Amino acid sequence: MDLGIAGKKALVCGASAGLGYACAEALVKDGVHVVIVARTEEPLREAAARLAAHGAGAVDFVAADVTSDEGRARIFAAHPDFDILVTNAGGPAPGDFRNWDRETWHRAIDANMLAPIELIKATVDGMMARGFGRIINLTSSAVKSPVDGLGLSTGARSGLTGFVASLARSTVARGVTINNLLPGTFDTARLASNFAAQAKREGKTVDEVRTARMAKHPAHRAGQPSELGHTCAYLCSVHAGYINGQNILLDGGSFNGVF
Repeated sequence: MDLGIAGKKALVCGASAGLGYACAEALVKDGVHVVIVARTEEPLREAAARLAAHGAGAVDFVAADVTSDEGRARIFAAHPDFDILVTNAGGPAPGDFRNWDRETWHRAIDANMLAPIELIKATVDGMMARGFGRIINLTSSAVKSPVDGLGLSTGARSGLTGFVASLARSTVARGVTINNLLPGTFDTARLASNFAAQAKREGKTVDEVRTARMAKHPAHRAGQPSELGHTCAYLCSVHAGYINGQNILLDGGSFNGVF
């Protein structure tokens, strides 16, 4: 399928690895000019080289912390206008809310709510003026189905979800859609590190932990990052202009509910 977005320009955050990289890869394969962003330059540079090898869309990178004013300014000084925005930030560590002080909450909200909102604020008016825009926020399945111990992540991401629900209704008539992707268990380096930590705690091998976890999953497997990446690319396409303000769950059927 021709997604109709070749030549468009996309900003993809947290794109040196994992789900952010998968979104950038799917977009660049469809001819999108992708600008990838992450904090650490060397992994970002290597990711850009791998993406450029696909040869379809152009690839640039900016090493920046999108949670800071200075980091965002660096991005937009180099690339002022975007047709597509994919926000993405790793969630804060799990824990007991009794141990979280105000500063801990502020860091979580900055990364998982306020930074995406600031990026949207910097791009959405230009998108509307040009009559086309796609904004995708990678959040978490925990927004739909909360997980014990992930209150920092779920609280901050739920704030972003509520904000998007309001804003998306005011942009779609100008050709700009805003949607959230809610990934469940995906086969990423972060999942591998979680399995390793659990194995160490429980005195098991990583394979034992992974096998037990997947046995409980309806799909009996983790999602592949490319599956989320291609979903993201479709939502960015010209064919998805009537999908707006939605929270799209990608969890292989783990959510045990109807809606």
